[in-house]
Amino acid sequence: MPGSYNIDVTTLASRGTLASAGVTAPDTSISANIDQQMEFTFGDGSKRNVAITADSSLEDIRDAINADDNAGVNATIINDGSGTNEFRLALSSRETGADASISSFALEGTDLTPDGSGAEAGQLAITIADAAAATVTGINLVIDGTPLDTTGIDFATDVTSGTTLADQLQSLDAIDTAIYTDGELTITTAVGEAITIDGGSALTDEGVGVGTDGEPTGGTGSTGTHQAGTDANLKVNGITITSANNQVEGAIQGVTLNLQSEGASTVAVEQDTRAVREAVTGFVDSYNSLKVSIGELTSFNQETGQAGELNGDNTVRRVESTLRSALSGSVTSNGEGFSMLSDIGIAVELDGSLSVDEGRLDDAILNNQQALSNFFAGSVQATGLAEQIDTRIAQMLSSDGTVQGAINSSENRVESLNDRYTRTEQSIERTIGRYREQFSQLDAMIAQMNQTSDYLTNQFSALEAQMNQGR
Repeated sequence: MPGSYNIDVTTLASRGTLASAGVTAPDTSISANIDQQMEFTFGDGSKRNVAITADSSLEDIRDAINADDNAGVNATIINDGSGTNEFRLALSSRETGADASISSFALEGTDLTPDGSGAEAGQLAITIADAAAATVTGINLVIDGTPLDTTGIDFATDVTSGTTLADQLQSLDAIDTAIYTDGELTITTAVGEAITIDGGSALTDEGVGVGTDGEPTGGTGSTGTHQAGTDANLKVNGITITSANNQVEGAIQGVTLNLQSEGASTVAVEQDTRAVREAVTGFVDSYNSLKVSIGELTSFNQETGQAGELNGDNTVRRVESTLRSALSGSVTSNGEGFSMLSDIGIAVELDGSLSVDEGRLDDAILNNQQALSNFFAGSVQATGLAEQIDTRIAQMLSSDGTVQGAINSSENRVESLNDRYTRTEQSIERTIGRYREQFSQLDAMIAQMNQTSDYLTNQFSALEAQMNQGR
């Protein structure tokens, strides 16, 4: 709508970004040796998955994400220059706005964060697996109900904040072997006793792993840098507006705001009378061009005897008559605005063409543009001229309409002519065959007559010779 609008952009819409922890090389396998799903979580809580094949590298994961049209993010690999585990997977939301912002991702079984996140401070209790049941309570060891003296024996080890599984394996004393499997750390001492660390503090392993059920275990990738996507926030004449992207529609009727930067500005909206005038005169020119084409197709030049391709075709005249009727009719205006082309300065001439009174048209554009728009495009209460013309054209082009009927009739005539041509061609072939047979018979008869003539000639010659000898 025309007017002056104060626009104050406080925040531009942006895409969310997220980067994983680093790995040593982009082309080295970092996933488990089975197929997996990489899960992305977005600002609105929605989740999407991308299939990751077994033994994928960081480059393979990037390519799988970018090849998935429904991933919701684009992936690249960046080198942070740290020199150690410097290759990181960087994700960027494909759409702007808070709801579409990537907030986290997870891929079970990857070593994007191979050391895990570490444990909280606590204590690991030890159970000795022996022929007899054994439990640990504080530092009291009980075997088959009989307390044993545990003086000088350590049955617990402290876990400091941030300790990882790898750290804990290195810190335990008197260990020959230590194996971490399915959430349990199994230690075998020098004398062969199995010791299982099973309680007290949660140590997490986020490295590569496959559980006993064949499913990947451990691993997340969203411990890196995160920048949340934002919505565009602005005020139009003091009214707060939020948009998920920087192309804001509807804030000002009929205007799309393309936000480029933050800050305040004033937007002046004016009527584009030239565009409206060109649209109306363009409609008139198009119709008149159609009239010229129809005239050329149906014409007949008496001097040269040349006729147009559609000369005498009744369908063209019916189409022309239908369009002229639509243009000459009225549009319901409920007593307000314009109801006929003549109201806005467009007249139908005697030859059926349209002419424009520029003064009356300019007056309608300047003083009653909404009524002019309703006349052509229609309103809630009534259909416009464009829809009326479109309805007439749709009827003519429908399967049982005027044009299709003419096409069907022409196709039937062509088919009938083809049949007649085929029959005539066959008749001609039969006639030619009959004549050829007759000519062959005549030729044979002539040959026989020539033989008879030669024979008679010889006989007459012999007879004449005998008669001459008798004299």
